[in-house]
Amino acid sequence: MHTRHFILQFVISFFSIVIISSVVSATDNMTEVTYRLKWLFNTSVVGDLYTDTQGIFKAHGLDVTVKAGGPERDAIRELELGHAQFGVASADQVIRALAKGSPVVVIAQLFQVNPLQWIYRDTGTTINNLSDLKGKTIGITYGGNDETIMRSLLAKAELREKDVNLYSVRYDYTQFYQGKVDIWPVYVNAQGIILSEKLNDAGESVQFFNPADFGIQFVANSVVTSEKMIKEHPETVQMFITALLKGWEASLLLSNKDLAIQTIRQFDKDTVLNILEQQLEITRKLIKPNDRTLVGQFNIEAWKQTEAIMLEQKQIKKPVHVENVLKQITR
Repeated sequence: MHTRHFILQFVISFFSIVIISSVVSATDNMTEVTYRLKWLFNTSVVGDLYTDTQGIFKAHGLDVTVKAGGPERDAIRELELGHAQFGVASADQVIRALAKGSPVVVIAQLFQVNPLQWIYRDTGTTINNLSDLKGKTIGITYGGNDETIMRSLLAKAELREKDVNLYSVRYDYTQFYQGKVDIWPVYVNAQGIILSEKLNDAGESVQFFNPADFGIQFVANSVVTSEKMIKEHPETVQMFITALLKGWEASLLLSNKDLAIQTIRQFDKDTVLNILEQQLEITRKLIKPNDRTLVGQFNIEAWKQTEAIMLEQKQIKKPVHVENVLKQITR
């Protein structure tokens, strides 16, 4: 009896060791990397979250730690310090970093249309031409890329700063709600939806002022890595970008809408369902404007224009030729 018990225990222990060893071996075979986002976990990063939670990274041999971004986070800086291997940064961040000698490389452009626009009430205010900005109180974030974009628009319209009233915005929308600021900068796929809903509930309708409609293409969020990663770990870069873009493509499919919403709600529990659905729909159009658009493709002319704008406004001292660091990785 004791012998049978001993044999049974031995068999159980043996298979337990085998199972545990298999799990450890599987984990050891995964390549661990950190991916620092630019924004907080919300609809704007749905593809990043989807790729992670749906196991797409793991299916490509990667154990990825996805970290939220925010005002105090700088993905490029974390690449330089070795705290992250991949990150998300806007074109102006990339160009400033290049101007300082940073070895940053861009491996995908996520947003084909910049989500940064201005919201305004369409009662009494119409912006059909850039000249319509004259006399308006315009919200800008001093030091932000919305300031850069607006100043470019004003220059294009041959409007001087005294022709408008620039108002420094913060996270408090009171001045806009009260009508003291005519147009207010928002991410059209995030706060833009929330503000629209609140004003619509109050019986007011809104419009959005899109700089791209007036020829200003200022590139938004893109995926970045370092020259070191490209040179020393090209296979990891290949696996990462292949998985990430596959996840983004899947998250934007209409057939995966419910799963994409479910993914966002795991991280954004405060935004109500109908707002999330609207945010996802707009995000889809910003990332993939049409069926021919490949998620992650570069708009090189838009990158060149972004650099030209920054050079003209003396945000950088000399050209950095940003097109040279745009590396379209074959999927």
